[in-house]
Amino acid sequence: MAAVSGGAPLRLGPGPVVRTVIWVVLGAFFLIPLFSMLEFTLRTAKPGVYSFDRWAGVFSGGTTLYDRVYQGLGNSLVLAVVTVAIVLLVLLPTIVLVELRFPQLRRLLEAVCLLPIMIPAIVMVVGLAPTYAVVTSIFGSGAWTLAFAYGITVLPFAYRAIQSNVAAVDLVTLSEAARSLGAGWGAVFWRVLTPNLRRGILAASALSVAVVLGEFTIASLLSRVNLQTSLLLVSQSDPFVAVIFALLALVFAFVLLVVVDRVVGARRRARRPVKGTP
Repeated sequence: MAAVSGGAPLRLGPGPVVRTVIWVVLGAFFLIPLFSMLEFTLRTAKPGVYSFDRWAGVFSGGTTLYDRVYQGLGNSLVLAVVTVAIVLLVLLPTIVLVELRFPQLRRLLEAVCLLPIMIPAIVMVVGLAPTYAVVTSIFGSGAWTLAFAYGITVLPFAYRAIQSNVAAVDLVTLSEAARSLGAGWGAVFWRVLTPNLRRGILAASALSVAVVLGEFTIASLLSRVNLQTSLLLVSQSDPFVAVIFALLALVFAFVLLVVVDRVVGARRRARRPVKGTP
């Protein structure tokens, strides 16, 4: 923010009217499809008459008609947890190691992590099919084994989330200070570096969960049951219920991202020094 000759601050960017218009347009872009889905699930045989009976039936649990959807939802939640664990246990230490010891490999790591976003999912499955023949013989054919493929799929999103946080933190100085005080590398990683990367870790986890809940192609071509494949099967007999679960998945992903943003914002405000204090 700069000051003009009259002393008034110069504000860069769009004014309040333009910002309002942008928010209204973006809100309509995202909310109109959601309200359309909601309206579709409330329709009855009579035009203009709506009912919550389908929603009540989904949440009552008194019928076995939707067991396949519940199974797919449970598998997707397990996949989300395993995928996040794989990403954080493999990607996070790798990024930290490259940042501290091998900065010359930063470009190579970025290229490798961003590569999956440029490969179509159907092409990726062609390459993964022989690998999953071996995975099935070792770990079985459970749906959770898709986490190995999903760990690759979410790499671009998780990498950018963590790397943006790494760029804002001086990991070298923090690690050298901790080492000079006698901390081992394990303590440096878990007690010094990881807390400072919490924002990127939360964002990477939320994005990974959102990607896993919406993935269809890999699960379908590898003959695994997740939320999206089960919704496709149920939609052939009851499209209303399929739309209900799709809407719930979208709302869950949106709420998760908002919660992560609020948590990160609250921590940032808590760390911000109060004006007038040294």
